[in-house]
Amino acid sequence: MNYLVVVLGPTGVGKTELCLQIAEHLHTPIINADSRQIFAELPIGTAAPTPEQQQRVKHFFVGNHHLQDYYSASMFEQDTLSLLGHLYCQNNVALLAGGSMLYIDAVCKGIDDIPTVAPAIREMMKRRLKEEGLPALSEELKKLDPVHWEIVDKNNPRRVVHALEICHMTGKTYTSFRTNRTKERPFKIIKIGLNRARAELYERINARVLDMMEKGLETEARKVYPLRRLNSLNTVGYRELFSYFDGSIPCEEAVRQIQSNTRQYMRKQLTWFKKDASIKWFHPDNIKEIINYIDNSI
Repeated sequence: MNYLVVVLGPTGVGKTELCLQIAEHLHTPIINADSRQIFAELPIGTAAPTPEQQQRVKHFFVGNHHLQDYYSASMFEQDTLSLLGHLYCQNNVALLAGGSMLYIDAVCKGIDDIPTVAPAIREMMKRRLKEEGLPALSEELKKLDPVHWEIVDKNNPRRVVHALEICHMTGKTYTSFRTNRTKERPFKIIKIGLNRARAELYERINARVLDMMEKGLETEARKVYPLRRLNSLNTVGYRELFSYFDGSIPCEEAVRQIQSNTRQYMRKQLTWFKKDASIKWFHPDNIKEIINYIDNSI
């Protein structure tokens, strides 16, 4: 029997050090499930594992793509399943860790087989988003796929544009490809959730943002500022600093907004994870209890 240990939790909870210890205990590398840490240009703002941490334990899917690359949860599912096939030849236990809800669900439950968007369609929709704006594209989605329009995040250009890409490429609705059927996996999944008291999480997030600024987040953001229209940069930490660079807000306000929006994202993550009854929850400081739980489950 092969096992996949999944360690998940909200941003700022303290997954990194804990997962290093678990990986060392299990003698296995870490499969990273963070949709932004895959980009090589964003190590500070995404709190990616440091070179020292990656030397301590091998990590997969950290800094292995660039901002201009197209990558999706479906591609992550395929890449991870392929990797697991190789890892299980050496060890019957693998470790997946992160906080990107869709990436984790893609591996554990499977994701709908939505067609890969052709480059020409992607470029066309990217141009239309820039020229026509998100509200106009949202209205078009309402006409082409009213069912998906009802549930999509209409403030998220990536979600709206991707649904339209599928509509234009296939001539079918995006909804028609969404079956939400759980796929069977040839391994047993052990899910471990990490959480702290809400006030403690807030304090950690606020402090981490300040630490990122000290480590050079502003410089990192300025380097990628010319690419600010990319979907890969539509993320907390960069949007706010881009507004500062544009002169819309002062630096202090950008930092405050990064803290606030990170806390909001943390709450969204917890709401998503709490729906999964298969997750066993722990405080991240209880490392011995967590390792005992893993050992008793495999």
